[in-house]
Amino acid sequence: MSHHPTLSVVIPVYNEEAVLTELFARLYPALDALNTAYEVIFINDGSRDRSPALLLDQQNKRPDVTRVILFSGNFGQHSAILAGFAHVRGEIAVTLDADLQNPPEEIHKLLAAYREGHDYVGSIRDMRRGDAWWRGAASKLLNRIREKTTRIKMTDQGCMLRAYSRRIVELINQTREVRTFIPALAYTFAMNPTEVVVAHAERAAGESKYSFYQLLRLNFDLMTGFSLVPLQMFSLLGMLVAVGSALTYLALMVYRMTTLPMREALLAMLDRDILEFFLIGMVLFGLGLVGEYVGRIYLQVRDRPRYVIDRVVEQAPAFPAGASDIASARDLA
Repeated sequence: MSHHPTLSVVIPVYNEEAVLTELFARLYPALDALNTAYEVIFINDGSRDRSPALLLDQQNKRPDVTRVILFSGNFGQHSAILAGFAHVRGEIAVTLDADLQNPPEEIHKLLAAYREGHDYVGSIRDMRRGDAWWRGAASKLLNRIREKTTRIKMTDQGCMLRAYSRRIVELINQTREVRTFIPALAYTFAMNPTEVVVAHAERAAGESKYSFYQLLRLNFDLMTGFSLVPLQMFSLLGMLVAVGSALTYLALMVYRMTTLPMREALLAMLDRDILEFFLIGMVLFGLGLVGEYVGRIYLQVRDRPRYVIDRVVEQAPAFPAGASDIASARDLA
């Protein structure tokens, strides 16, 4: 195979030993059928099972097209994809989950859209299989909220089967954000994005790595990382509540002054319980929202690495005459 592939498939792996054998059995034939020079980059995100051993064994079987990046710990799916993007050599990068819920046989649909001139190709699951009903309902609700606050239009943000042009991959590699959402980041860089419908299947084995809390955190990261609208909306709501509370208080005091004896009316004016619990709740919510932004600033200014690579296992590339030493060193790092 050429050492300058056209297609780079990036697959983060975390405790997926139960499904990796089937993934290998389906992934490579699907890619071979494309008649396109390709590479597969697996990123082991600190798995505690036999996933690293299985990945290394597969790299030994197909060293010409397989590269394995081993993290020193668990840094999260998006950090794993960023590490994969830092090592891609292809003209187009496709991200794929290891759980086979998005069949590798669907990659050709993304390539077809890319060849039509789209620089970013998202995907829409035709029917969500194996997911609890609440995941679908929550996903739709959060999608609407995210689109209203960020203006980023992704029909199905939970589907990781996506294609990125080399230009977008390089732009993503230039960003230094500690916490981000890669599909949304790519959307902001894309000049001609599109989406295609792909098949969806139940997990071949194991269970989802995303709990409800993690999905909620992901959407908080998305909204606070790509928009100031939540802060602006809270400021506007705070003003409306303040004005509404003042008007309610004045109206109630006028009513009491006109219906109660003077002494009782004066005592009533000292009543500070009006809307108290509601206002306290608003304050606490606002503090939490501001804290979310401050927390992002804190994480960013620490400037810690987004991930730590233990080692990269790959076949040394053969560069053509005149290739830069800098490029060689980067790929061999």
